[in-house]
Amino acid sequence: MSTVELHTLTGAYAVHALPDAEHRAFERHLRDCEACAQEVRELSATAARLGLAVAAHPPLEMRERVLREITTVRQEPPVHERRERSGRGGRTGRWPAYALAACVAAAAAFGGAALWQNQLAQDARQEADRAQRQNQQLAEVLSAPDARTASGELAGGAHGAVVVSESRNRAVFLASGMERPPSGKVYQLWFNDAGAMRSAGLMDPSAGDGAVLLDGPVGRASGMGITIEPAGGSAEPTSSPVALMDFPAA
Repeated sequence: MSTVELHTLTGAYAVHALPDAEHRAFERHLRDCEACAQEVRELSATAARLGLAVAAHPPLEMRERVLREITTVRQEPPVHERRERSGRGGRTGRWPAYALAACVAAAAAFGGAALWQNQLAQDARQEADRAQRQNQQLAEVLSAPDARTASGELAGGAHGAVVVSESRNRAVFLASGMERPPSGKVYQLWFNDAGAMRSAGLMDPSAGDGAVLLDGPVGRASGMGITIEPAGGSAEPTSSPVALMDFPAA
């Protein structure tokens, strides 16, 4: 397996989805590749947080709904069989209706929980895959031959830099020392399209340092801005910019 192929296995490794041979090969690769090791740590943390939800109990209304619907389903009567035991008269074996209903309810409840847990596991894998793709795109911008960088001071003594790749048509914002936004608020990034602000995604409220891949193509944007918005973001800026940065000239 080539090194290029090994670089693509971080997501599968983080969720323990690699065959034994690939698992061993990737662990040897991890010893020499700090970029993959960092990506695995981030994806494993994400998978672990989502994995906590998998252990949650199914909602109470699921059990009540199953028990309620059982009473409306007509059951076929059981087949009676006679069994001769030790020469004595046979006797009819019957499974009481309430026992059958209880088993059906239990099976439905456990089946529903299993489907629910399976969906959460799929969500974890999709989130890991999404993070892997985003990290790969971020790395491609930062390592692009035509990557250009501009830096500046932000509010509160923080530092910021923006890296733009024309060939990738993407930009990355690098932050250092940014204060956490107020409770219920989030930093939102914007492309500056000749004075019109176009949303470029949200920053993690708990991360004052790190790199963020701006959401969407650079297009004709000449710079970027950062505002503080309500959690979930806004369609357009609702506060004065925390920072405005021009993109580096070609």
